[in-house]
Amino acid sequence: MGSTELLIALDREGGATLQQQVCDQVTALVRSGRLRPGDVLPASRELAQQLGVSRTVIIRAYELLRAQGILTARRGSGTRVAELPAGGAAERPASGAARSGSVQPVPAPPRPTDEGNPLWQPWEPPPVLRQPGNVLDFRHGTPALAAFPVARWRQSLHEAYGRADAATLGYGPAEGSPTLRAQIAALVRQSRAVDAAPENIMVTGGATQALDILVRMLVGPGDVVVIEDPSHTVLRQVFGCSDAAVVPVPVDEEGLRVADIDARVRAHGHDPGQVKLVYVTPSHQFPTGFIMSQPRRRALIAWAYERGATVLEDDYHNEFTFTDERLPALAAERHRGTVVYVGSFSKTLFPALRIGYAVLPPHLVQPFLGIKWITDRLTPAVSQEALADFIASGAYPRHISRMTRLYRQRRRRLLEALYEHFGAEVRISGEAAGLHVLVTFTGARGVPEEEIVKRAAARGVRVYPASGYFVLDPPAEPTFLVGYAALTTARITEGVTLLTAAVREATGRR
Repeated sequence: MGSTELLIALDREGGATLQQQVCDQVTALVRSGRLRPGDVLPASRELAQQLGVSRTVIIRAYELLRAQGILTARRGSGTRVAELPAGGAAERPASGAARSGSVQPVPAPPRPTDEGNPLWQPWEPPPVLRQPGNVLDFRHGTPALAAFPVARWRQSLHEAYGRADAATLGYGPAEGSPTLRAQIAALVRQSRAVDAAPENIMVTGGATQALDILVRMLVGPGDVVVIEDPSHTVLRQVFGCSDAAVVPVPVDEEGLRVADIDARVRAHGHDPGQVKLVYVTPSHQFPTGFIMSQPRRRALIAWAYERGATVLEDDYHNEFTFTDERLPALAAERHRGTVVYVGSFSKTLFPALRIGYAVLPPHLVQPFLGIKWITDRLTPAVSQEALADFIASGAYPRHISRMTRLYRQRRRRLLEALYEHFGAEVRISGEAAGLHVLVTFTGARGVPEEEIVKRAAARGVRVYPASGYFVLDPPAEPTFLVGYAALTTARITEGVTLLTAAVREATGRR
């Protein structure tokens, strides 16, 4: 990070020397939390010019502050605020865990936002930006970012900037880079059996933007959106912000129970003919991990075609499958223009990339493009060109192959550890694909999930209850969404051991 501009005002008519005033005010900034450990201070020459004093005044002030342990100086990294000694955080304001350098490993509790409407009660754990290194976090949805090939990605960025012209650096096409769209077309054709022309592919700011645009485009007042139950919180909020009614339909081991759609829609007081959108995650249902069977896929497409509805296929975690049999995408079926396929690079590469895409039937391309143009005009073009290079060079498939091997090892260790400790008192689903599993502690029936969360947190383990993702039929036993992708096998082993102690304590058993 760059140096911090210091808010220092010197009193040249006061009794204290200028050097002492600089020392006192820097110390006050540190103790108030306005300067934090690691912050870079201005160079002595720069601060002297800013304050209108001799450089010698600043040099001597910095020397005194270093002697007091408030600042550190290292060749090549400038003058920085030192890490606080033990107990030093007590001098900081007590407003917020980030200030004190610690984060409680307890997820925030559910917060209903719509007067108790069950569609809005589920919650997402807050992102943990800073946390002690000893916290074992089983958060889902986080890939193994430490294993990402940063050097190779930097090379693709270098290539993209080296080729960048005025069009690339300016306002590019709202539908996305032609080069990247061609690469995505080849990718989904080879890996998902989806035969799509590049002109039918729209590049978006992550999968969530694609969902938002599709809702704006396809549904209005009086319409119905069918979602899976259980389902992801974010998608419920995206759909819940529309003028449509949102109807949850249960899933089982074969995926969405298509035969139940009409009855569920009628039970909510609507005509099944009002359904305009059906959202599914057939490759790895969130959060159960179930994979939609071939008969259900065909039944869903037939139902949607008959009703004139659109199926929104979120191909969640499709890249990471751990079984020999891998079904093609739902959009690979002969769907007669009823399926929109949405994908993202957030879990395969890194979330901050914020590049997703939608594969559309031809009749939806122009309406989608019109809304995309209004909402954000374009997805950053240079990042798209870098991603296209990353895919075309073969770096992307190599990365997926490496990550699949890594995740398979971590998944195996998690399952082994859970069965070693709990035996028949644990039930696991979703192990066939994806970066998390759904874990139910059948031997802890009657124990609130929050009790296990609290006792696990006391041992430095973060776990995430799953019952909030269910609208109609939450699990009777404590159930958790357990992500493993970002943890080493050793950390997984340690985390499960500590979690076992927490569950035993919560159930009153040794």
